[in-house]
Amino acid sequence: MKKTTEKINARTVITAHANADFDALAAMVAASKLYPEAVLIFPGSQETNLRNFFIESTTYLFNFKAFKDIEPDSVELLVVVDTRQKSRIPHVRPVLDNPNLRVHLYDHHPDSDEDLTAEKVVVRTWGSTTTILVHEIMERGLALNQEEATLLGIGIYEDTGSFGFNTTTPEDFTAAGFLKSQGMDIEVITDLLSHELSAEQVTYLGELFKNAKTYDIHGVDVVITEMSTDKFVPDFALLIHKFMDMEKIKVVFALGRMADRIHVVARSKNPDVNVGRICASMGGGGHEAAASVTVKDRTLAEVRDDLFALFYSQINPQIVVDNLMSRPPVVIEDDKCMSDAVELMTRYGLKDVPVVAKDGMRCVGIISHVTADKAISHHLGDVPLSEYMTRKFETVETKTDLYRVMEIVLSNRQRMLPVEDNGELVGVITRTDLVNMLIEEPARIPDSLMPDSRRERNIASQVKNRLPQRMIDLLKEAGELADQLGCEAYAVGGFVRDILLGRPNLDLDLVVEGDGIDFAKKFASRVGGRVKAHSKFKTAVVILDDDQRVDVATARLEYYEYPAALPTVELSSIKMDLYRRDFTVNALALRINPGRYGQLVDFFGAERDIRNKTIRVLHSLSFVEDPTRILRAIRFERRFDFQIGGQTMRLIKNALSLKLFSKLSGTRVMHELQLIMNEEDPLSCMLRMQELGIMEAIHPLLKLTQERIQILTELVKVHNWYKLLYLEPKIVPWKLYILGMTAGVKRDQTTQVTKRLHFTPKEEREFLQLRDMIGEALMKLMGWKEGKSKLSRLYSILHPIPVEGILFLMARSRKEYIRRNISQYLARLRSMAVDVNGKDLMDMGIKPGPVFGQILDKLMVAKIDGRVETREDQLKLAKRLNKELSEDPADTTEA
Repeated sequence: MKKTTEKINARTVITAHANADFDALAAMVAASKLYPEAVLIFPGSQETNLRNFFIESTTYLFNFKAFKDIEPDSVELLVVVDTRQKSRIPHVRPVLDNPNLRVHLYDHHPDSDEDLTAEKVVVRTWGSTTTILVHEIMERGLALNQEEATLLGIGIYEDTGSFGFNTTTPEDFTAAGFLKSQGMDIEVITDLLSHELSAEQVTYLGELFKNAKTYDIHGVDVVITEMSTDKFVPDFALLIHKFMDMEKIKVVFALGRMADRIHVVARSKNPDVNVGRICASMGGGGHEAAASVTVKDRTLAEVRDDLFALFYSQINPQIVVDNLMSRPPVVIEDDKCMSDAVELMTRYGLKDVPVVAKDGMRCVGIISHVTADKAISHHLGDVPLSEYMTRKFETVETKTDLYRVMEIVLSNRQRMLPVEDNGELVGVITRTDLVNMLIEEPARIPDSLMPDSRRERNIASQVKNRLPQRMIDLLKEAGELADQLGCEAYAVGGFVRDILLGRPNLDLDLVVEGDGIDFAKKFASRVGGRVKAHSKFKTAVVILDDDQRVDVATARLEYYEYPAALPTVELSSIKMDLYRRDFTVNALALRINPGRYGQLVDFFGAERDIRNKTIRVLHSLSFVEDPTRILRAIRFERRFDFQIGGQTMRLIKNALSLKLFSKLSGTRVMHELQLIMNEEDPLSCMLRMQELGIMEAIHPLLKLTQERIQILTELVKVHNWYKLLYLEPKIVPWKLYILGMTAGVKRDQTTQVTKRLHFTPKEEREFLQLRDMIGEALMKLMGWKEGKSKLSRLYSILHPIPVEGILFLMARSRKEYIRRNISQYLARLRSMAVDVNGKDLMDMGIKPGPVFGQILDKLMVAKIDGRVETREDQLKLAKRLNKELSEDPADTTEA
């Protein structure tokens, strides 16, 4: 009787596409590190060396099973790597019918119409899927053994052509570097991926050489070759690699008739030829450098004809800059001023003009009409062009091809492209020139450079993984309301930025392309909240029952009537609304309407700047319009460990040279300082401000001397220590740090600082009193000696002082025993209370009055000094004190 094998219950299953390559196999093993309880289902492969490698080693090292060995109904989570297409995972199709099945996808291929719907989708256009998973492993701090690291390395090496394909990215190199640190054996990888060909394979390779023909497709050399046999040829893709390497071929399409099927393997090292798109048009798949397709019921000639039809429609003609550029260029010399630029551009109807060195035609910058106009409106017409021109720009030569032009103009969003020969400006290409040419043939634009597709990446999975459900519900509720009202709504700014950074941020800002105040009222009625509207700015705040606040704004364009002015508001679109933001990293929007929920709107390269850790302003006059943005730039730079970009730093220095801080109100400066002092590391912000001369620009008395820096350093330490104690009252950080910033400033001079920062009369009075109390306490502390002075004396010195002043004393003291005892006061004595209250005193027959306070104070002193431990002892002392005070009311000595 045949024995029935019991099937395995597998709650989590990992698999890849059928006919797996090394990247698929390696990605499965990498995924198993992220899902350690998962069962791996190998989908099979037609590649001989891969199949042998798998059979000989991998099954013994990892938890691989055959699909027939598991119970399909037990699968709750399906993890698919190196594909998202349903048709490419037929071996696990029964699992897809499971109710409530969750799906996670990791892939590096382009989107397709049959992509699976999943709760988690991680897609990166990197050289391999294994790279994506290795970065996840790195982020989680997981370790690999040598066998794992080597296998993962094989996946990356294969799919990047040992880092020789144009699709290879910096992330692939980073992943390989990490794997090497984990023990990856490169010799094993080299041996595996460079097997000697068998005699039969050499015969097939000779047939491919014999049948190879080169065709000129729009100026691009494309090689087509073919072979024919009645049986399947393993490692066909390997033969094509050998063929390309031996002939130094850039683009090849190899057709192999094997029995009743035609196998097409395509490889491209030319960015103008996207083989993935061509093969996808025939029902196959891959990416722009490597792809394949299998065709049934067609002849070699028919498949070849289909390819030629696709070639002529999808391969870009080799148009070069010389055919596109405008010449001679209209230029302006770098010693001219902003008003000269406006006059020149108005005369010729230009949006931008190249700036050249006055001694020749060397291009040194670009100035835009918008920037020059704004400069005139701010009365900066006499300022030299060199102050506000864009210095960071790309140039091309006359023989540069169309793809590079599109990459700069469309992808990098440089509206005007100077053309140089031998370092001399000979012409320009404008965005209009390029668009006019592409209108006639839009298919020339590669998908990777389409502006819409780049800025509309969907990050719904990141939103789901990084936000609490309550916040997701609010986003979807707002999106549904916007749909009902017939308008578009977006989450914007730092909220979106921090989703990409993976940082917590529950400060939700919404922008509506419609009436923001009306939207806020309707939204509040749906979610249960109240509205505070600001008609002047067309904004509103929805305050929910749990004190969650949702800011709602009308899509608007802000403009400034003069430098450092408050903004005037006009209705506008989301693009213009984002353009008014301070920095690119904050100029992000997230669509929340149901049809396009989760799509990221990025007009200004925010994702790129986040990736490069760069703080960059949106336009040259940003700091002229609002100098407080300088303080924000420093705050974000230090918070995120970014760097202020070179052009942005130059503009900061320009704004400081114009003394724009003097035009700012103290209220606005103080608001930004308070935000800085609420940061985790306020000192690094203050040091950066000092380095740039901002402290003195706010007020000369705020210059950070070495002594003040030392005090501020200690203040940060004691502040962090106090926060860890979770004591009341909470610190008001600005009071603490402005004490440090004004250390050593005389009392009458301190009022100059408080008035510059626009303290209210109450704030000024309390701050000056606090400084006075600190000064008196410092004198008294000098006379307090550990072991000789009573602890109650320390208590009486410190107790009247607000907690900010006590922390300042702790930071300022150079005697360790005083710091130690101040910390004891904060941690224990400050919250200590006697066990006797006013009612107890009344029960003794003591009449309420000043004597109550005197008795309770003396009881506290006695308790601190350890003379009365129990309530009974305190009641006895209270009676005695009452008697003594009654006999001599003027007595105020310690009991």
